[in-house]
Amino acid sequence: MIPSFTLSQKEQRILIMILGVIAGLGPFSVDMYLPGFPVIANDLNASIGQVSLTLTSYFIGISLGQLFYGPLVDRYGRKKPLLIGFAFYVIAAVGCAFAPTVEWLIGLRLMLALGSCVGIVASQSIVRDCFPNSEVARVFSTLMLVMGVAPMIAPTLGGYVIAHFGWRYVFGSLACICLFMMFLIKRFVPETKAFDSTISLRFLPVLKSYRNTLRNKNFLIYGFAGSAVMGSLFAYIAGSPHVFMEIYGFSEKTYGWIFALNAFGLILGSQVNRYLLKKYTTGFLIQRVSILLVLCAIGLLLSLKIQIHEFQVLGLLFLYLFFSGFLYPNTNAMALSTFQNNIGVASALLGSCRMFAGAATSISIAVFHDGSINPMILTMSLCTLGACFMVKRPSINNNF
Repeated sequence: MIPSFTLSQKEQRILIMILGVIAGLGPFSVDMYLPGFPVIANDLNASIGQVSLTLTSYFIGISLGQLFYGPLVDRYGRKKPLLIGFAFYVIAAVGCAFAPTVEWLIGLRLMLALGSCVGIVASQSIVRDCFPNSEVARVFSTLMLVMGVAPMIAPTLGGYVIAHFGWRYVFGSLACICLFMMFLIKRFVPETKAFDSTISLRFLPVLKSYRNTLRNKNFLIYGFAGSAVMGSLFAYIAGSPHVFMEIYGFSEKTYGWIFALNAFGLILGSQVNRYLLKKYTTGFLIQRVSILLVLCAIGLLLSLKIQIHEFQVLGLLFLYLFFSGFLYPNTNAMALSTFQNNIGVASALLGSCRMFAGAATSISIAVFHDGSINPMILTMSLCTLGACFMVKRPSINNNF
């Protein structure tokens, strides 16, 4: 593929850095306020389960939003929807900072997600506009690295903000970060695609494309497996504030460091996976690593019956996230491997399904919250078994 928009090497480097910052907004929006769950619950006279629903509403918003923005950035160009979406994000973030009740916060987090998800769609489209096929994988790897680093620093940064200023200042900080991104977009990001009136925004043609994607066997098998892995990760995200701070008694700052360490495990797994792909096929690694992930889940289940030290539980969680770092990119590649002309629709649907899985598991954490570690561990384990069951089924393409 020849790029539709050419840039100098210097402009490419600047663009990649800015797109990396844009890609990191989503993880920051999820992870930065996690250490404040107990404080938010106390301040708004709510339960931890109710506060967990602010994660659920965010996942729902980011799932629906990706499906909505795809046709828009193709029809109206990249920058205009991006700037409008981020302006909406700033307004929602300020609203979150002044939320009077947990119900308001749940609704405003939904609005926050609808503003932030345009960054996912637009940044991927800009990469395809500006880089040839031989460079796209390298650029996306850089963006994924930024998205992986963001969960490492966001809870730690959020913990310090909450400890010194309060949880509402986290959302004020997110609004300021987004305003800075809008300045960078306006100043340094070129419009890489002109308005295109031939792109249809009608409901039925778009719906038909998504329906055809869901009929693809390879997409269903690995899309479901990847969504189950994503669901387990978000069960951990939703349940970890209560488990680490309320049950194990860690402070907000310590929780931030523990969360960062486990996020490093996820990144480390993805990097080891990249090395092993030089020797083994994607399908082979999925088959083998899924077994190791199930063994970690069994260990976590046994911890519910056998009293073990909290640091042993943390070690099992680190290994769990390490092996998840293998399955997430590999199932993503396998799910999209048979698509040629409608890769954008398949990518959007895949991302949406994974976010819906995150919403479902965070709902389960909220609904079954009983003050123990059980809801988080049981949800993660069920997701793991579901993923392992799917990847053991025959697919169209599992040999690359």
